[in-house]
Amino acid sequence: MAENSLRIFVEKNPSDSKLSELNIKCWPKWGCSPGKYQLKFDAEETCYLLKGKVRVYPKVSLSTSTAEMVEFGAGDLVIIPKGLSCIWDVSIAVDKHYQFQSSSSSSCDH
Repeated sequence: MAENSLRIFVEKNPSDSKLSELNIKCWPKWGCSPGKYQLKFDAEETCYLLKGKVRVYPKVSLSTSTAEMVEFGAGDLVIIPKGLSCIWDVSIAVDKHYQFQSSSSSSCDH
């Protein structure tokens, strides 16, 4: 996989119908306090931030020129590609729902 295809996709304020269609309320939750975290994504992750603010700095190899910092926060739907290594700089504590691509569709009682 080419390094430049490891881009983070951010959808600002997705519609309620899209969130319902994805069944986000049934996804597991994860949170962290402010700080810097080195992360590697071994599977594609889709997440919806309930709270927080994050700046993500993708790590680049010597063969790529630069990587763009990506910022997202509460109310954003984010897709993080498989294989991405990055630093999360969390300025406001994060609370999010998440699902990995390899996960089966979640179902829960409403």
